[in-house]
Amino acid sequence: MNRKRIAILGATSHIASGLIFSFARCRQHDLHLFARSTDRAMAMLQAIDCREMPVDHLERFTGGSYDVVINCIGIGKPSQLAVDPSRIFSVTEKYDDYVIAYLETHRDCLCINFSSGIVYGAGKSSPVSEDELSSININHLQPEDSYMIAKINSEAKHRVLSYLNIIDLRVFAYFSRFIDPESCFFITELISYLKAGKVFATGPDDMVRDYIHPDDLYSLVMKAVECRRGNDVFDAYSLKPVGKFEMLDYFARNHGLKYNIVESAKTDSATGKKDLYYSLSRKAEVLGYHPKFTSMDSIIQESKILLAEAGR
Repeated sequence: MNRKRIAILGATSHIASGLIFSFARCRQHDLHLFARSTDRAMAMLQAIDCREMPVDHLERFTGGSYDVVINCIGIGKPSQLAVDPSRIFSVTEKYDDYVIAYLETHRDCLCINFSSGIVYGAGKSSPVSEDELSSININHLQPEDSYMIAKINSEAKHRVLSYLNIIDLRVFAYFSRFIDPESCFFITELISYLKAGKVFATGPDDMVRDYIHPDDLYSLVMKAVECRRGNDVFDAYSLKPVGKFEMLDYFARNHGLKYNIVESAKTDSATGKKDLYYSLSRKAEVLGYHPKFTSMDSIIQESKILLAEAGR
C-alpha cells in the first residue's frame, strides 16, 4: 500500500486514541492530528508514547492536503449529552460541514466518518439487520432521541452527496485501554467499582453489546482506506457479542468483583435504553473485513491493562 497522508479529527476521542496507537505501531502512513484542545492531544500522545506526530487545532485542518480524513469528533461522555442534548447537533454539524467543504475541493480525498448503531433506534428486542427500519415518535421526542437524529442527519447528508468519497462506519460498542474512566458507560462503572473494592449493583435484565476490538476496528478502517473511493455505510462488528452477565461472571471469577442483582438498579442511558445492541449485517465483508476477536476478547485483554495499571 502506498504511504498516505491521513488527518484524524477529534484526536483525543476514545476511538481516535486507539487508532492513533495502532497507526503508530504499524508506521505505514503519515498522520496529522487535529483536536479542539491541542494540550489534551499532546498529553494523549505522550501517554501512548507517540510524541512525534504533528498536532493542530481543528480550525486549521482545511489548510492541509490529505489522502484520507478520519472524523472521530463526537460527544465523548454520555453525561455531557444528558446535560445538554442539543450540543450533539451543533458539534456534529459544524465539523461535518468542515469535512464536506474540504472534500468539495479535494475530490480524490476519502473521508471515513464514525457514525453509530443508534441510527437504528433504541429499545430493540432483537439485533438489527440490513433490512431494519428506523423509527421515532416524532410527536413525542425525548432528549435521548437527539443523538439518534443527529447521526441519521449526518448519514443522510453523506448519502445525498454521492459524488463525494465518504464511508460511514457505525460502531455499536467499543472498549479499549484508552477509555475515559469517567465516561459513565456500563463497563467503565463496573471497572471503577472493581478498582474501589465496592459492590456493583445492576438490574436483573440482561443486555448484549458488541465491543469491537481495537485491532479489528483498525483493520476495518484500513480496509476502507484501501478501497480509496466510494460513498457507503457499514456496520462494525466483532466475532461475537457479549452479554452483561457473562461480563459480570468473568470479573467475579478472575478479578474478585462482587455484584448484586437489584430490581431498582438504574438503567437509564443518555442515548436511550439498548438491551440488544448489535448488528447481524456482514456487509463490511465486501471490503475484505473479517474480525479476529470476540467482544469478550476485547473486555479481557483491554481490562487487564487497566487493572494492572491500578494494581488489581
